Amino acid sequence: MKKRVVVTGLGVISSLGNNIKDTWENIKKGKIGIYEINHFDTSKYETKIAGTVKNFCINDFIQKKLVKKFDPFIQYGLAAGIQAIEDAGINNNKINKDKVGIIIGSGIGGLTSMEKNHKALIKYGPNKIQPMFIPNCIINTVSGYLSIIYNFTGPNIAISNACATGGHAICIGKQLISENKAKIIIAGGTENASTPLAISGFSSIKALSKNKNPKTASRPWDINRDGFVISDGAACIVLEEYEHALKRNSNIYAEIVGTSMNSDAYHIISPHPKGTGTYKCMKNALKDAKIKTHDLDYINAHATSTKQGDISEGLAITNLLKKEKKNIIVSSTKSMTGHMLGASGSIETIFTILSLKEQIIIANKNLNNIDPECIKLNLITKNQKKNIQYAMSNSFGFGGTNSSIIIKKL
Repeated sequence: MKKRVVVTGLGVISSLGNNIKDTWENIKKGKIGIYEINHFDTSKYETKIAGTVKNFCINDFIQKKLVKKFDPFIQYGLAAGIQAIEDAGINNNKINKDKVGIIIGSGIGGLTSMEKNHKALIKYGPNKIQPMFIPNCIINTVSGYLSIIYNFTGPNIAISNACATGGHAICIGKQLISENKAKIIIAGGTENASTPLAISGFSSIKALSKNKNPKTASRPWDINRDGFVISDGAACIVLEEYEHALKRNSNIYAEIVGTSMNSDAYHIISPHPKGTGTYKCMKNALKDAKIKTHDLDYINAHATSTKQGDISEGLAITNLLKKEKKNIIVSSTKSMTGHMLGASGSIETIFTILSLKEQIIIANKNLNNIDPECIKLNLITKNQKKNIQYAMSNSFGFGGTNSSIIIKKL
C-alpha cells in the first residue's frame, strides 16, 4: 500500500512578500509584484523590469554569520525552507531525523556569484576569486545547508529541471514518502535570475517582455503578450506521510494525490506546438490520483505570457477537457508574480493549495483581449468563491520537461 502524502508547512519569499501571509493576501488582492530594475543600469537593455524581492534580510530568518556570504538564490531558498519547517512544527527532538529529507532545486543557480567572480577574474586575476565561489554556484548548497541547520539526515537532493524544477521537487518528494523511504520531505525551488547575464540571455532568444509598464507586462493568454517577466524568490512546502502528520497533530493544508513527470521530446526551448507532452502529463497525473477529468475544479496553469507557450498549454488543456460538460476554471498567477523559473512550480503549488483551503480561485490579471487560440478556456478575470475539491498545478521547462500535480482538499 502506498502511503498518503499531505502538506503540513509552507514558506515563501517573493516579489509580493517575504512570507506566506503577505504574498497570499497580495495575490488575492490582485497586486502586481513586478518593478523597474534598479539594481543595475538597464539603459542598454530592452527589458527593464523584473519581479524583484524587496526588503529581504536573511538574518530575519537565521542568525548565522555564514549565510550573509551566500548567493541570493541560496538565501531565498534557506528562508523559504525555514519558514516551511517552522510552519510545520517539525523542529523538535521527537522527529526521527533519518526520515526527514530535503529536495530544493534551482533552474540556474548562483548567477550573481558567477558574474561577480568572473569580473574579478578578468580584472584582478585568479587570486581574487572568493573562497565561497563554488558553494555559491552549485544548486545543492540550499538543501545541504538546510539539512545541516536542522540535522535532517534523510534523503538530500537538489534538482535542476529548468522551470519545472519546483514541481519536480514536489513530485519526487511525494514519491519518496509514498514508497515509505521518508516520513517528511521539504520540497521546493529557488531562483535569483534578475541579473544582467540572465536577462541578456533570455532576451537573446526573445523570451522576455519588452513592456515598459511593470504592472501590465505579464499577461498570460492575452493577444498582446510579448514574453514573460523574470522574477526572483523561493517557495518550499513540507510534505508528510498522512499517519505521521496525524500523530504529530499537524495542521494539514491539503493532500497531494497525483503527480506526473514526462518529456515533450520535441525541442530544447519550444514546447510541442500541439501540447502533446503537456496533455499526456496531465492525463498521467489524473491516473495517478485515481480521478477523472470531470473531478477537477481548477487548473493553475504554467502559462508564462509567451506567444507559443500559452497556446501550447491552452491546446493541451482544451484537449483534456473537450469531452467534459463541466467548465473547469483556468488561471495563471504569473500575471502577478512574473515567472520565478525554478521556483515557479513550488510557489504555484502553494497558491493552488491555499485556493483549496480557502475555497477561492485566483483570477488572471491583465487579460483584456483573450488570444483566439485560447478562447475555449474558462479564463476568469475576477476571483471566484467556489466549492473546490480537486485542483491541478502545471509546470513546464526548457528541454520539454513537464510536471503536473493534483491536490485534494481535506
